[in-house]
Amino acid sequence: MNKVIGYCRISTCSQDLETQKLMLLEYAQQNKLIIDEFIESETSSRLTPKERKINELLQKLGNGDTLLVAELSRIGRNMMETLNIINQLSEKGIKIIFIRQPELSTTSLHGKLLMAIYSYFAECERDFISMRTKSGLVLARAKGKLLGRPQGSKNSCGSPFDLCKNDIKKYLKLGVPVNSILKIINNQMDQKLSYSALRYYIEHDHELMNLKP
Repeated sequence: MNKVIGYCRISTCSQDLETQKLMLLEYAQQNKLIIDEFIESETSSRLTPKERKINELLQKLGNGDTLLVAELSRIGRNMMETLNIINQLSEKGIKIIFIRQPELSTTSLHGKLLMAIYSYFAECERDFISMRTKSGLVLARAKGKLLGRPQGSKNSCGSPFDLCKNDIKKYLKLGVPVNSILKIINNQMDQKLSYSALRYYIEHDHELMNLKP
């Protein structure tokens, strides 16, 4: 007999695990489903899939089984990881239902199409950001701009991150971890910037500080 598992995850003390469970139970009742088991995780999205019990989901669910989740963001820490996990589950024949985003559920052709589109745009966005960062740095060098933060200066005065601030903002909105953003930037630059430097830049910029994951 096919199983139905509800997955609930919170990452901060302000989020309520019971609220997610209630949402899943109400959906199951309305759609005549019986939830066989809840897998709960009170961990940060920055932890590994194993620590967030994603591996447990992959082990317990099989072909024809159903996974109930409150929303897309509960699955992964960024768009690329989320899509990867969804693909792993779908390849095993597992149906995924997002209660707050039914249009993304993999139980319909529409949902599968949307996931494919999201995956495509997420991949394109990563490539575009990399290209724009590289182009901006090349242009800055051609103009003789100093790539470095003068001692005691603020973000707006000579920070190497100023050239790719818009790209940093987009990555933060997608939930990409700061260390991953740094790797992308460093891959395009001759000098290697530190994690603490990027973290400082984000935490002291009023546009970015509220976006950090």
